[in-house]
Amino acid sequence: MKTGHFLLIGAALLSFACTRSLKDGEYTLTVLSTNDVHATWFDSTYIGNGVKKSLMAVNTYVDSVRQADGAGNVVLVDVGDCLQGDNAAYYFNYVDTLSPHLFPRLLHYMDYDAVVWGNHDVETGHKVYDRVQKELTQYGIPFLAGNAIRNDNGKPYFPAYKVVNKAGLKIAILGYENANIKAWLAEEVWSGMHFDRIASRVQQDVDAVRAKEHPDVVIVGVHSGTGEGDGNNQESEGMDVFKLVKGVDFVLCSHDHRPLVLVEDGKALMNSGSHSRYLAHGKLHLKVEGGEVVSRDVEADLIPVKAERADSAMRATFHPEYEAVKAFTLREVGQLNVALRTRDAYKGMSEYINLIHTICIQQAPAQLSIAAPLTFNGNVDTGTLVFNDLFTLYPFENQLYVITMTGDEVQRYLEASYDRWINTVSGPGEHALRIISKDNTRTQQKGWSFHGLSYNFDSVAGLNYTVDVTKPRGERVKITTLADGTPFGQDQTYNVALTSYRASGGGNLLDEIGIDTDLIDQRVVARYPEIRNLIYQRLEKDSSIDLEEISNPALLGTWKFVPEKLANKLIEDDMKLLFGN
Repeated sequence: MKTGHFLLIGAALLSFACTRSLKDGEYTLTVLSTNDVHATWFDSTYIGNGVKKSLMAVNTYVDSVRQADGAGNVVLVDVGDCLQGDNAAYYFNYVDTLSPHLFPRLLHYMDYDAVVWGNHDVETGHKVYDRVQKELTQYGIPFLAGNAIRNDNGKPYFPAYKVVNKAGLKIAILGYENANIKAWLAEEVWSGMHFDRIASRVQQDVDAVRAKEHPDVVIVGVHSGTGEGDGNNQESEGMDVFKLVKGVDFVLCSHDHRPLVLVEDGKALMNSGSHSRYLAHGKLHLKVEGGEVVSRDVEADLIPVKAERADSAMRATFHPEYEAVKAFTLREVGQLNVALRTRDAYKGMSEYINLIHTICIQQAPAQLSIAAPLTFNGNVDTGTLVFNDLFTLYPFENQLYVITMTGDEVQRYLEASYDRWINTVSGPGEHALRIISKDNTRTQQKGWSFHGLSYNFDSVAGLNYTVDVTKPRGERVKITTLADGTPFGQDQTYNVALTSYRASGGGNLLDEIGIDTDLIDQRVVARYPEIRNLIYQRLEKDSSIDLEEISNPALLGTWKFVPEKLANKLIEDDMKLLFGN
């Protein structure tokens, strides 16, 4: 039985000529897509009896569509960010590197036709994604990335497209990586290649594939946000492709975690959101008379996925792998003697951010540390820590860099960061935090959410400073001294610990203050492993995390919002709007 309903949004006559003769008759092709699954491969939360939306639940819906429409009439594509975001991916990326990787086996089980390379897939590094691509290829399922260009020969690093035959039609599937990789990730993880703007090359690629392969249907998958379609956002080119490119039936976009379907001018745009919440569902109807396509109608919709509808047969097939991940997840790693709540980072110094700062600033030769909350609203209670808790504390595989910055750059960096975070207020009843009243599909907040992305709300450790919520940008931050009481110099150079994401230009904070992140290597004085691993190494050494250890003002310094009475009241009111009581 088909779950969900199709919404016929629009239809149009064929706007481009087919170059292959089709027999007279009617043809119907179903296109299904997922994106930004972020390794939600298993339906279990690993701890307790909780269930979550997963590829195992997605497969239930995929099977129902195949049963209704005929398996030979269905194309299934993933649009990237598959290899990061859950303990299962971490385990098969970095822990069990000898067994066949789980991800290609899952896609083979679900009978995917192709998968597009995502930025978080790049983040895993050559050892992981090269291995995964090799294993995917054995199943005939390529990573697609037509704009990831090798520096040595000018050809795509991974295949640019794949041709499949379904529903009596020849279908070309083209795939593209996000063009903004250089702004987020250290070059070592994507060495040997560069990334072209998608919109600058997709039309010529479509034309070339049409001329060579003579497909009846063209699907373009872009690991890029939907965007506004104005050509100005390198990170979000989905709507640019949808509006501009001719000869395409479906544009599958991703990356921004915002579910969307749209049909205009006889083609569909589909974005299934993220984390296996939806399955994007499109249909193409062709009518051929006298060897000519006389009509071409497109439909698109999103099928909501229910966590409890996981495919039991799929679960059983991969149960040994699940048990291995669960055992790893529940492995005890130490003792936590202070509760950590990530939301506290939005209102001032907090034990959670203090832990991250402490780990980072103690890596030689760091003198200061820049860090932001990476988990929007997570809690880790006191007691025995298991490895799963480390994913709550630090969900991403960011490396730690130490770079040089002048005191003036640190000052301006803080001004830029807090400008993303707070408003300028004059009195009671105003919003000190930059929040807006609308649903935010990225954070899944309802009603009120931050205007910006909270993982760009950086504070600095190693300084004593205040942030005045009544002052405009450029006048808010007053730095008094370094943490040890010595003077802070605008002309002095400091060694600053920060993530590889930030050092590579993520969040645009460094570039905004005039630091060219294309030349960041000229400032790098040290590199360390992933920050989560640094936390784990600390636990291996000390066996516990204690309040005194992560709250040393002589190491971290202090900072606060001022004037305290006004700022604290307004921020507490805003926090209640964001999170309730």
